[in-house]
Amino acid sequence: MESTEETRQPIEALCEQLDAAFREDPRGTSVAGLLEAYTQEHGDWEAYRHFLEGAYTRNLVHRTEDYELLLLCWGAGQESPVHNHMGQRCWMAIVEGEVEEVHYRRQDGAPGPLIEGPTKRYGLGQAAFINDDIALHLVRGADGRAASSLHVYAKPYDVCLIYDLQTGAESAKTLSYHSVEGVVSGA
Repeated sequence: MESTEETRQPIEALCEQLDAAFREDPRGTSVAGLLEAYTQEHGDWEAYRHFLEGAYTRNLVHRTEDYELLLLCWGAGQESPVHNHMGQRCWMAIVEGEVEEVHYRRQDGAPGPLIEGPTKRYGLGQAAFINDDIALHLVRGADGRAASSLHVYAKPYDVCLIYDLQTGAESAKTLSYHSVEGVVSGA
């Protein structure tokens, strides 16, 4: 993601701000504010917007050692599996539509079905935060409608654990990108 000062896009400026934010504070205490400010004023994220029938897409905008910025596109009726964040922090800001997040937790000390917690709903420009101490979760477009959300994961990870709702069984899922810097993989 290189450009001259004259052609620099707002999303590139956001990445520079994220670089500085994680250098200043590795916990990312200013990330939610940066995402909210960006989502309320800019639309150049659309260059990374790719939908796929049958599955939500993970579209990589920028990745460093400290974080990765992705645009996730949720087609109508699509949702993530219930998953963790491998001990890392995750922020999400809504750029299109509305998104629901459903929290889950495992049974205390015994195998069994996951216990559903609150469902939270986020609208355009709103940011959210989660880590494994808060909950496992699934994410989807609200009311079964399409939506798009920017996600920052700090530190990046390439595998997460997904959970079976009925049994609580976990399995490793290798994560991949549908597109990288706007270019669809395999295109």
